[in-house]
Amino acid sequence: MGDEQQTPASPAPAPAPAPAPVAATSLGQGDEDHQAESDGAGATTTTAAGAGASTAAGASGEATKAGASKKQPVAIVFVGMAGSGKTTVAQRVSADLHQSNTPVYAMNLDPAVAKVPFGCNIDIRDTVNYKGVMKQYGLGPNGGIMTCLNLFATKFDQVMSLVEKRTDEIDYVLMDTPGQIEVFTWSASGAIITESLAATVPTVLAYVVDTPRTTNPVTFMSNMLYACSIMFKTKLPIVIVFNKTDVVSHEFAQEWMTDFEAFRDALEQHSEAHGEAYIEDLTRSMSLVLDKFYAGIRSCGVSAATGAGIESFYAAVEEARSEYDEFYRPEMERRRDEAKRLEEQHRQAAVARMRKNMKMDENIKTDVGSDAAA
Repeated sequence: MGDEQQTPASPAPAPAPAPAPVAATSLGQGDEDHQAESDGAGATTTTAAGAGASTAAGASGEATKAGASKKQPVAIVFVGMAGSGKTTVAQRVSADLHQSNTPVYAMNLDPAVAKVPFGCNIDIRDTVNYKGVMKQYGLGPNGGIMTCLNLFATKFDQVMSLVEKRTDEIDYVLMDTPGQIEVFTWSASGAIITESLAATVPTVLAYVVDTPRTTNPVTFMSNMLYACSIMFKTKLPIVIVFNKTDVVSHEFAQEWMTDFEAFRDALEQHSEAHGEAYIEDLTRSMSLVLDKFYAGIRSCGVSAATGAGIESFYAAVEEARSEYDEFYRPEMERRRDEAKRLEEQHRQAAVARMRKNMKMDENIKTDVGSDAAA
């Protein structure tokens, strides 16, 4: 299939050796083996509801292939609070795409996960040993995850070279991120990874929300603020995915996003029941501030457990992809051209300084020679 054949992953090394450097063979290994594993996952985990959704995804893939020139694959980066179910949503999407025979390239960037529930073409655990890093550098859990990501990011160009080789063969790139959202979204390594991915293929953020916990208006507002901050930090289109709709419907959340009065009423009821008037004032103000954010954002409700709503997720991703092509790609190219222009200016300034220093040295030597002759 174009990438190197995988060798079995070696067991975790004994007493904390230095993290293994990321080699091209280790990053690209086992696409064929991982693909078979993914197909098995799709066959065993997709329910009847997911199977119906697969038909829509397959039709979308057929339409894509029918075009005169195949579109680039769309990359979906799953982020969200710990416990929101982003890995389970990624597994559901991966299984559904494999069942519909839609080519997909999957990555796991969580070095601390014990088991990934879907087949991965790229797995950070094949590159760095999480427990070894913690022991060697004397780090805690979050510090260990961040250091693993930093080590992985130094060789992420090799990952992208592997993705570029497969762009004509795949329709989706799925990337699952660590459970500790701040470790990825606010770290330098997270920025390097998302920017590198977005510079190569259309990239969409899927912000996964725990719907049952979001019935609390204050928790809802916290999630919306976090989603807004991530969108503006990464400068990428975002889809808010309300997960666990088999437990609680997401309709109340979408109503709160479009109807300020409904959210205000729910907030007042919560404040009266819990005596949190000070939080009510702040949350109401934040809701007004986010009004424009809601107007330009897309959301959907899914159940990773049953597969319900997966069609709406694919539709939202396609809308976000169009937004990327229309707005984000031109802006990214403008920033890249501006960076090149500034780099060229700095280079020319450095050359000018060097020439000036060389001329001053020549003048000094001439003066010294004249004094010596005299």
